[in-house]
Amino acid sequence: MGSLILLFTAAAVVLLTTAMLFTAGWSHPPVHGVQSGYRGLALDQLSTPASERLVKLANILPDPIDKASPDGDKATSVYKNIKVLDDLSIDQFNRVMLGLAAWVAPKDQSCSYCHSVENMADDSLYTKRVARVMLKMTRHINKEWQPHVGAVGVTCYTCHRGQPVPTNIWFMAAPAGAGGFATNNDGLGHPTAINRSTGLSADPFSGYLDVEGVAGARVQATHALPVGYGATIQQTEKTYSLMVSVSTSLGVNCTFCHNSRAFGQWPESAPQRVTAWHGIQMTRDLNVHFLEPLQSEWPANRLGTIGDGPKVFCATCHQGAPKPLLGVSLAKDWPELGGSDAH
Repeated sequence: MGSLILLFTAAAVVLLTTAMLFTAGWSHPPVHGVQSGYRGLALDQLSTPASERLVKLANILPDPIDKASPDGDKATSVYKNIKVLDDLSIDQFNRVMLGLAAWVAPKDQSCSYCHSVENMADDSLYTKRVARVMLKMTRHINKEWQPHVGAVGVTCYTCHRGQPVPTNIWFMAAPAGAGGFATNNDGLGHPTAINRSTGLSADPFSGYLDVEGVAGARVQATHALPVGYGATIQQTEKTYSLMVSVSTSLGVNCTFCHNSRAFGQWPESAPQRVTAWHGIQMTRDLNVHFLEPLQSEWPANRLGTIGDGPKVFCATCHQGAPKPLLGVSLAKDWPELGGSDAH
């Protein structure tokens, strides 16, 4: 009798909820699917009008700035203490400074965000010292990471979008636990935007995106009936959290890169998987050689809960789009940020 009452109660709740939704004018959003692989393999990319609008809003292009001639005197002939853009003409240099003010600096500060107005050559502000490294990094990406960024390239706006600190950065997660057998929960059970509100690892990046060289993410066997032990449960959970983050960062399904019948097989994967692999290597390079060396420059309010500095991951540039800024190339309009001084 109790089970019957419970069944009727559940049915009533479902009917009442449905009635409320339709009374409010709710309807299931139309799902737009684009097939990206062979039929029957569920290799579709799905979206809704609402999700498409959000992606467009997150990828609005900056106002253009008139191009500058590389001819004429170098900026070093009139400005002091130039350490990165010393190959630019005066006009090119001024153009980059205008770009930085629009792309990165708070609107109420503009040039004074990085410069002392009494002495523009002064290096006392940490923001100026950091900006130098960021300019080197941008040029490095455009020159050395063509396998990932291609002809689209990047500018400071790609990540910053008019803000001093990009919206999507990551810090190492603080250890959490209740003591005893629960002293270390491996970062599980803490829903965040990174793990898409699941109980998977809240920090899938440390030990993978902040190391140099190869740190394998494979957790599935490469052949049937494998012998011996494979990846641990903890490594598997962290890898799945990482893949969830990549999917969310690009606004795509897993099948954007992988074949659903054989996730681990490279020959059956989409070409985008190769591009994504280069993106992971690039992200490691940027974190290890540009961002981590800035550790001593960051003030306390720029550090994470355990004192580490900000680092990048896929969403830092992509912000929900398969290609940052929906594939519009800003780099071609900014030769100043793809010059030879990229190391």
